Amino acid sequence: MENERFDRATRLILEALQADGRQSTQQLADKVGLSATPVWRRIKELEESGVIRRHVALVDREKLGLSICVLANVSLVRHSEGAVEQFEQLVQSSREIIECHGITGEADYVIKVVVPDMKAYDQFLQSRIFKVPGVASVRSNVVLREVKYETALPVD
Repeated sequence: MENERFDRATRLILEALQADGRQSTQQLADKVGLSATPVWRRIKELEESGVIRRHVALVDREKLGLSICVLANVSLVRHSEGAVEQFEQLVQSSREIIECHGITGEADYVIKVVVPDMKAYDQFLQSRIFKVPGVASVRSNVVLREVKYETALPVD
């Protein structure tokens, strides 16, 4: 399903699910003005096409004791054989890294890391990141305050 094929009802379903993924099909149907069966079918199509990737609960990281959030720019050694694969494998296996984006500019990646404290971040760098032979440098930016955090995508 591509965005230009989303009619008003499908967009409303997506908005409603992003706001509260636990809503029943009937609750969604009431919101979008359709009966439950067509809403259920649309949701299944959205899941099968990959528009809806999964259903999750958003958890408050600070209430889990993960009070430090770091955005780190990681640069790799260009000529190091397998550097990209090794780094991306590390990313996939590290629960502390909750986001990773390949980027343009001075660094190759930006990662979002959540840990309990600065000691834990230092240990993470020493025991995980710097153990990857292809990592040339890491520039860390500690988040002081979160101004905006949204997971809902605009579906206009």
